[in-house]
Amino acid sequence: MVTDAKSSGPTPASGNPPPLDLDGIRRDLVGPGLPLRRLDVVESTGSTNADLLARHAAGEDIGATVLIAEHQSAGRGRHGRSWSTPARSQIAFSIGVDAGAQLPAAWGWLPLLTGVAAADAVAATTGITPGLKWPNDIEVGDRKLGGILAEVAAPDPVIVVGLGLNVTLTHDEAPDDRATSLLMLGSSMLDRSALLGSVLAELIARIDRWKALGGPDPSLVNDYRARSVTLGKRVRAVLPGNRDVVGIATDIDDVGQLMIDTGAQTVTVSAGDITHLRTD
Repeated sequence: MVTDAKSSGPTPASGNPPPLDLDGIRRDLVGPGLPLRRLDVVESTGSTNADLLARHAAGEDIGATVLIAEHQSAGRGRHGRSWSTPARSQIAFSIGVDAGAQLPAAWGWLPLLTGVAAADAVAATTGITPGLKWPNDIEVGDRKLGGILAEVAAPDPVIVVGLGLNVTLTHDEAPDDRATSLLMLGSSMLDRSALLGSVLAELIARIDRWKALGGPDPSLVNDYRARSVTLGKRVRAVLPGNRDVVGIATDIDDVGQLMIDTGAQTVTVSAGDITHLRTD
């Protein structure tokens, strides 16, 4: 069931966090002449990405639709990995993007621009500046603050982009040792509603520009490079088929692929697990 969530104020550092307050977000972003067609929130679901994909499969137009969950019991990462946190400890949502006017070669930039938007929103609202680990992780130091998953609603050119950001997650609640949260990082700004509004505004602006230009503009490419914690690092890429590529991550190409200089050649990676290797 879709319900309006109300907030009693900023998220406390401990105890039972209040529900999201979406009134201001709906007023600013949803409706005729505004960038979003629909914004829904559910108290709990398995995966907002899976739910939006199912709605699309049932015939619903999910373009410019956002689905938010106060709790995801089966949130998904890349390669089917699960990601679950306690209720109201993060912001978790998916957005449907109609990519019919863009060439498929441009689609790879959607998760990358989502990362830039999220990193910028976190920096603007909390003062904490995350980095982006190619292709889908939002990190502070070597710990994961959030993640992104983009899926195509085949056979149609509709892409569902999901984002999760940890806000009040504690060390004991973390799903693995690499996870962190704004609370764990010492942020005094833990208002999930304000952070969600900032992320959505940044993300919509980036998506609109991507659509208008049919792909990434130079400022997006430069912004991603500036926020990347992968470029310049020695990395191991585990590619489909368990083939390893080891070398220096040198750049992101025009379609969002990672370029790795192995010393013998430059390999372009479109998908794979990336590990940052120590150089000492």
